[in-house]
Amino acid sequence: MSRFRLCWSLTSPFVRKVMILAHETGLAGDIELLAKNVWAPDTDIGATNPLGKVPALVLDDGTVVFDSPVILDVLDRQHGGPSLIPATGPERTRVLTLQALADGVLDALVLRLLEGRRPEAERSAAWVERQMRAVARGLDALEDAVFGFGPALDVGQITVLALLGYLDFRFPADDWRDGRAALAGWFETASKRPSFLATLPKDPV
Repeated sequence: MSRFRLCWSLTSPFVRKVMILAHETGLAGDIELLAKNVWAPDTDIGATNPLGKVPALVLDDGTVVFDSPVILDVLDRQHGGPSLIPATGPERTRVLTLQALADGVLDALVLRLLEGRRPEAERSAAWVERQMRAVARGLDALEDAVFGFGPALDVGQITVLALLGYLDFRFPADDWRDGRAALAGWFETASKRPSFLATLPKDPV
């Protein structure tokens, strides 16, 4: 019997973060996946997560945990291997800040995607441009940050991995690698990890 139930979507980069960690730590087999289309008129995701978002993790006692940083924290305490979140000190701050930076870039990308799905007459070019500037600044910051990455994945690097995978998936025409050779080189290596390959998004919606 599964220890956890995860409300998920194959295309959510925030879900992918959770699943990369699950594969890295050997927890993937303990998670039952519950597919949710949060955009469907009859979706029941609100009964699990009042924010109407995935991922949401249901623990074996019925407790619901969201969103992805909290889920990663919970799961990181459920395995016997090295922790992917440093316990204390400057390294913990660095890793959590890196996660927040990559999450923020993902937020901007999702907003850009959703704006593009609005009726053309209702779209705001200024809003899209604002998100694209945030993405560019965030990626430039990650280009600098990559020099501090260690050989083992932590939750910050997992989030960066999910972010760059999402860019290639949703915005393949964007040349995010241009001018960011260090980040591109890191991703070229990290994207060969089994945990990344096992969580490739499918069936875009």
